[in-house]
Amino acid sequence: MSYLELAGLQKRYGNSVAVDDVSLSVEQGESVALLGPSGCGKTTTLRMLAGLIEPNRGTMTLDGSEITKLPAHKRNMGYVFQSYALFPHLSVGRNIAFGLEERGVSRAEIARRIEEGLALVRLGGLGERRPKELSGGQQQRVALARALVIQPSVLLLDESLSNLDAKLRDAMRHEIRSIQRSLGITTLFVTHDQVEALTMCDRIAVMHRGRIAQIGSAEDIYNRPATRFVAEFVGRANVLPLARDAQGRASVWGQTVPVDAADNADLFVRPQRMRIMPLSEPAGADTARLTGRVLRSVFVGDHVEVLVEGAGGQLTVEMPSGTAAPVEGTEVAVVWPRTENRVFQREAP
Repeated sequence: MSYLELAGLQKRYGNSVAVDDVSLSVEQGESVALLGPSGCGKTTTLRMLAGLIEPNRGTMTLDGSEITKLPAHKRNMGYVFQSYALFPHLSVGRNIAFGLEERGVSRAEIARRIEEGLALVRLGGLGERRPKELSGGQQQRVALARALVIQPSVLLLDESLSNLDAKLRDAMRHEIRSIQRSLGITTLFVTHDQVEALTMCDRIAVMHRGRIAQIGSAEDIYNRPATRFVAEFVGRANVLPLARDAQGRASVWGQTVPVDAADNADLFVRPQRMRIMPLSEPAGADTARLTGRVLRSVFVGDHVEVLVEGAGGQLTVEMPSGTAAPVEGTEVAVVWPRTENRVFQREAP
């Protein structure tokens, strides 16, 4: 049995099902992201684990002991809220000490852990300040320190970086991951941000409509999506409608592509996996190929997005920054390894 086990969790609100039969195993010291759009059930799952919401069905087990009916204060879990939930009238030190005081820890031990917590999140010397005197990133660190000083069995992070600006969010991703690894603490991280999930966690559980659509490593989720939803939600993809040519073969834009013919299905290909070639250059045997006309090229920093239009639609190719982009209006070939082909059925409206 894994260190943390969720089995068949369900949460209903009247006739609405927020979480439906979620099962998840997490090893000790592992960091797992619950990734998905708003309303997919990820935060509800986290709050059930924390003991803030009672499930209608299912069980939760921590280190071999069932905790499904255990009150929140007896689960020994550190929770970092999206809003940080700091007490504005208390100093940074008193905010960090709150959970320790609730547990009856001695004053001397509290003082020691406050200093350790401040040092861990690089806020040494700021214990007497009020939250309003801190930046957003510093407040986020205080909330993290408060969750960690109680020495929790599991750390729960609920959209904890969403209130930070992009540059600070990037820095805090790496800082939290470093702290998590150094402490070896089991962590569940709820986010709708793909980059956070891909960079901060050992595995990702993609949630959709209250269920886990796929769980795996970042590489598995990105390169081998198990469902159409995962392919569309994680990363970017060109969605190319498949049809059949006169011989019954699969085709896109009236051009044969090397996939099994499928009715009512689309071909998914990542734009980073595609290349642009001159029409005169032949494609390899293990390569798919379409032809079209360059509509425009856009520089977006680390890459150039090239929009290509064919007889039946458009696709995007991402070229490395510094690569000479083709001139608008040029007829080109777009090629990619056939191993990158992913075919998914169209969903009913």
